[in-house]
Formats: sequence, structure tokens, C-alpha cells
Amino acid sequence: MDILSRNNVTVTGPADGPVVVLAHGFGCDQNMWRLVVPALAERYRVVLLDYVGCGGSELSAWSEERYSSLQGYAQDVVEVCEALDLEGAAFVGHSVSAMVGVLAAHTAPGRIGALVMVAPSPRYIDDEGYRGGFAADDIDELLGSLESNYLGWSSAMAPVIMGNPERPELGQELTNSFCATDPDIAAVFARTTFLSDSREDLKSVRVPTLVLECAQDVIAPREVGAYVHAAIPSSRLVTLEATGHCPQLSAPEATGRAISGFLAAQQ
Repeated sequence: MDILSRNNVTVTGPADGPVVVLAHGFGCDQNMWRLVVPALAERYRVVLLDYVGCGGSELSAWSEERYSSLQGYAQDVVEVCEALDLEGAAFVGHSVSAMVGVLAAHTAPGRIGALVMVAPSPRYIDDEGYRGGFAADDIDELLGSLESNYLGWSSAMAPVIMGNPERPELGQELTNSFCATDPDIAAVFARTTFLSDSREDLKSVRVPTLVLECAQDVIAPREVGAYVHAAIPSSRLVTLEATGHCPQLSAPEATGRAISGFLAAQQ
């Protein structure tokens, strides 16, 4: 199967520009970046993809075995980079994709030359000396609710994840995105996301890294951003004056400026 079709890859911006790869989080697709892309595409060659099982990807290529691990999603990224023959691309990953980018950079170090981690979390469950934001029982309840009634879970949780209750259209968009995902595939992706522990993987990062957090985020609290920043010596931490877990939708201009400023400094 053609990799670019499999992952519904789209490319925009100048053909000879520096390359930026944008990757979405759980329950989403590349459309989540649409408000940030126009500004980036003025200077950069922007590559967007849908992970297999999401958006416009080839659902027939999905397998529970591969996508029960974040490494499966990282392999999607590596294979897209290989198909486009990318070298030294900047990888921008939202939410769980931030950790996917870490794995992809480690797997194919020549392909990825910088990381932008938007609202990252290496572990969502609290641990001794670590605050991820959720107790283990909270995650068990979340996953149980998702698996028993995915559409109901999506309608209830998407607005909470998005934040910005005064802008209900944002929560509705995320709800629609969640509901467009096959429930069985979403259940596997959710377990892969919320039960992952990528803290040790942060030690492998050897490229310039921007950690981009929101001032208020129920999914990735600021303690998590501080942890990621401390774990990656080459990183820079920027706190957006934004609420919620999806700043590319709720604060696209500020998000775009932060990404562009960081990328420009790498040129």
C-alpha cells in the first residue's frame, strides 16, 4: 500500500522550504491544524498526516497489534518521512503525538531535526514524585466509560478536554472529531495513550526541542510541562496564555507564533 495514501498525507507551502511535519493527538486528524497551517506555509513546506485509523487514513491498514503501542504510531511517522525522503524535518506533535515524535526521532534520527511538543504528557497517571494529573482509578474509569459508550463519552469529555466553555463551538468540534472515529479503534488508541509511560524515552532526545504548554490544561497540567522541560536538556519551555488542551484551535495565532519563532531560531 502506498504510504502517503495510507496516512492521507497532504503537503503545502514552498517545495524548497524547510519541512515541518504536523501530527495530531487522540481522536483527531490533520484538520485540527488548519488554523495554524496558513501562517506556517508561507515559509515552510508543511506535511500533514492522519495516523492509520484516524481521519482520512486507510482503515484497512489498521491492526490492533501495531497500534497498541506508541511505537506503531511512531512507525507511521518514520515511514511517511521515508516516503517523502525527508531529512532534518521539524516534527510538531500535539498531546500524545509529542511522545510519538520522541520515539520517531530516536528510531530515525536523521529524519527529524527538531521537536515541538504541544501540550505533551509522558505519563498521564500520577506516580511517586510525579504528577501526571490523574489517579490510576480515574484512568480506569475513563477507559471503562469510553469502551461502554463511546459516543456518550465523547459528548461529555470533549468539551472538558477543549476547555473554553464560553466558546462551545470548540468543544463541539472536538466532539465531532471524536465521534467520527471508529469506537473500536478509538478504544485501542485511548488505552495506548492514557496507559503509556514515556518518561524514560525523554532521555533519548538529542535535537532542539520546544515544550509548548497552556496556562490551564486539565489533561496536561503545568507540572507535566515542567517535568518534560527538565528531562530534555536542550529544550525550551513556553507557556501560552491559553486554556484547554488544544491551543492550535483555541489560540491558533499564539500557537503559530511560538512554533514559527522556535523554528526560525533553528535555521
